[in-house]
Amino acid sequence: MSGLARGIVRIPTRGDGDNCFLIEEDDGLTLVDVGWKNAPTVIRQAVEAAGRTLTDISRIVITHAHPDHVRGLAELVARTGGADVFIHELEERWLTAGRVPRHGRSGALGRAIDHLPLLHWQPVAATRTVTGGESIGSLRVIHTPGHSPGHIVLLHEPTRTLLVGDAVFHRSGLALGPAALAADPAARPASLLRMPRDVHAVGFAHGQPLSGERISAFHDFHQAIAAGEARHA
Repeated sequence: MSGLARGIVRIPTRGDGDNCFLIEEDDGLTLVDVGWKNAPTVIRQAVEAAGRTLTDISRIVITHAHPDHVRGLAELVARTGGADVFIHELEERWLTAGRVPRHGRSGALGRAIDHLPLLHWQPVAATRTVTGGESIGSLRVIHTPGHSPGHIVLLHEPTRTLLVGDAVFHRSGLALGPAALAADPAARPASLLRMPRDVHAVGFAHGQPLSGERISAFHDFHQAIAAGEARHA
């Protein structure tokens, strides 16, 4: 667990490469994404280390309904005592179906892995759906379809911090991620241009965050997207 910006904590849920984010709000805690099936235990440990309890989480915002973001969601909702769940309206049915539908990936590999029971999850009903432009506490919702139809990026307006989900990966460098795992790979660059460039920190669902002087790498990547030169894997 490490601080990303004022009021935002990164919680690695699987090694140091898969992350969710905890945001301090006036009315409790907001969690962005959950993770795999073991994530609720990791999240509980992090929350308790900060002197809070899971019941302090009042809302959970899901960037998109892929198994590595929602497989632990049902258990976490139960452990929080019924936190509100937010997701884009285009993926509400995915969440309640407990799996990514056949049309949810563009590549044969992506469609094949979605058949595996390991990548299904316990269905969860969303409390509220979003479309883009709304505020959820201190977070502004930005709809960025491509990786999935209802993928959203969240801007923490008080600190100008972006939580980008799987819109951008940060592993061996900044990239758009594997095309085969995306619903509409060709839509990703245009969608990503909806994200503001003037940010002070970026949190990724996969990979290390960027802040301070290192944020220039994101600025350069944003410029590469606009120029059609962004990496796609």
